[in-house]
Amino acid sequence: MRGSRLHLLLTGVIVMLLLAACQTKQLYEQNTIYPDHHWVSKQVNEYQFSIDDTVSTYKMFFVIRHHNAYHYKNIWLQLNTKAPNDSVSKQTLNLNLADDEKGWLGTGMDDIYDQRIPINTEPLHLKKGLYKFALQHTMREDPLENILSTGIRVEKVKP
Repeated sequence: MRGSRLHLLLTGVIVMLLLAACQTKQLYEQNTIYPDHHWVSKQVNEYQFSIDDTVSTYKMFFVIRHHNAYHYKNIWLQLNTKAPNDSVSKQTLNLNLADDEKGWLGTGMDDIYDQRIPINTEPLHLKKGLYKFALQHTMREDPLENILSTGIRVEKVKP
């Protein structure tokens, strides 16, 4: 009797894991890795995401991985977005990475910190089709030191 209960429990766990693995992708994320840990201001990183679900809303994030030795509490970025059948919209972003009270705002291990910083304050309805993003930093330091990777993340808002 105990063996059949254990078998039933294991079967249930496996079925739940398989169902969870079959769910549709709820996010899109693309990153650029900097092997030398510096980002040159002339380097424009381009990312593309195809949106099919126009009923859901989305949040956009700037994703960064940096060393504790990064020299600033913020980062200035130029983000160009091209929506399907639309012109390019340009945004200048000043995103906080740290504050005086808490220090680095992301999660860290040893001297490496990961951060996902919201780009939009309210969830967005996106059109169906291909979105193109171009991202570059506009900091005075060039190259920008102690940067391991940066990218864009687009995440469905859960209902």
